[in-house]
Amino acid sequence: MSPRRGLDLPTIVETAAAIANEHGMQEVTLASLAQRLGIRSPSLYNHVSGLPGLRIQLAIWGLKKLTAAIDESLKEQAGDEAIHAIASAYIRFARAEPGLYELTLRSPDADDEEYMAVAQKLVDMLVNQLSYYELDRDMAIHIVRGFRSFLHGFASIEQKGGFGMPQAIDESLRIAIQTYLNGLRQL
Repeated sequence: MSPRRGLDLPTIVETAAAIANEHGMQEVTLASLAQRLGIRSPSLYNHVSGLPGLRIQLAIWGLKKLTAAIDESLKEQAGDEAIHAIASAYIRFARAEPGLYELTLRSPDADDEEYMAVAQKLVDMLVNQLSYYELDRDMAIHIVRGFRSFLHGFASIEQKGGFGMPQAIDESLRIAIQTYLNGLRQL
């Protein structure tokens, strides 16, 4: 069976991401995707290995978009400015792409080389920015894990409407990141 003319993997992934962002990842099914694309579900198997394959493609695409957003935010910045820029780009991505963001959280699948490479590129970018603080690689990995956990917690609470007080959310993020950085200097 040959792929439908005009239907390709990027179109499928972008459409699935739109469903995820509009309705949540739980609504991304082969049936809902096929309906949105105006095709029959079996046609998707010409491009992805079922729902698990689609989720991996979405995760890769999401990580690439997140990495590009962080890279774009850095623009010759270093030290605290770079870390604040990374945090802001991360939170903006989580706000703009909530369904896709969810898929960027999983640990890389060691069996998927492309996914591993994309995930490693993001980690390397973050570790590289931490070189300003003169950390060895092992400590930098620990700091990246903490930073990622911190940002995910912030993004999750915001997505669930948990920041109901009148103080500006972006200012809360700035203060929290600066506090994190101040603690980093104590290591």
